[in-house]
Amino acid sequence: MLIYNYTSYAKINLGLKVLNKREDGYHNLHSLFIEINLYDEIIFTSSPNFSLKAEYPEDIHFPVDDTNLISQAYRLMHLESGSVPSEYTIHLNKVIPIGSGLGGGSSNAATTLTALNELWELNYSRNKLETLCLQLGADIPFFIRGGFQLAEGIGEKLTPQDGNALHDLHFLLVVPSFHVSTAWAYHSLNKPLGPVESHFKFAPISKPVNWQLFDNDFEKVIRKTYPEIGVIKENLQSAGALYAGLSGSGSTMFGVFNNLQDVDSAQEYFSRYQTFIASPVFHL
Repeated sequence: MLIYNYTSYAKINLGLKVLNKREDGYHNLHSLFIEINLYDEIIFTSSPNFSLKAEYPEDIHFPVDDTNLISQAYRLMHLESGSVPSEYTIHLNKVIPIGSGLGGGSSNAATTLTALNELWELNYSRNKLETLCLQLGADIPFFIRGGFQLAEGIGEKLTPQDGNALHDLHFLLVVPSFHVSTAWAYHSLNKPLGPVESHFKFAPISKPVNWQLFDNDFEKVIRKTYPEIGVIKENLQSAGALYAGLSGSGSTMFGVFNNLQDVDSAQEYFSRYQTFIASPVFHL
């Protein structure tokens, strides 16, 4: 029996602008994706047939059937390769909160694709893997690349960014008990169908960073329905965060700190919530 362990990292959005609605129903966006060292563990064990098992908190519903992105990624790679030298049972140790805007499901899919490419010795290029995973989700290509990327289009157009200004930063993630529907969040923005009128650009990430120039379009609409988001943001700012914002379409709020001691102190403000302390992940 052969066993292989892989790490499936989360992400946060350092700012997110939704530009317009597209003919295909998706939206064009402009966002900075940062991979962080909060992760799920995915274990591949050689077996006669594929199966998916998972460990996760008891208070959530977590499907391990064909609706799971790991299963879909496995089937996709199987179909693409035609024949494989072995099958695997996949065991997921779930840590990244579900429906939190941290990209856990997308990361799991990307990690599955990357792992099978290695285990099955397919030698697919990164570009091929990114093209394949677009069949599963718009933000999955980011997790093939990881690091710090500017995401455009529907999230699939990626441009590496200089992450030197991020190396000393830490993030306090605060996860409310409610989930925000991504479909509902986009619908609430009510963006018009049509071409992008102007090309938005975030301020460059270089020291000193002007944190006042970053925001997330979803915050405005989500706070109307979930005012708790605004309270968490204000508390993060009161606790000394350089910047506090929403990741993706929520529900996770995060604070940016440049001192680990400050993060530890700030975490005490949020004892009633699920919280994580994380840092950026950089790849050589």
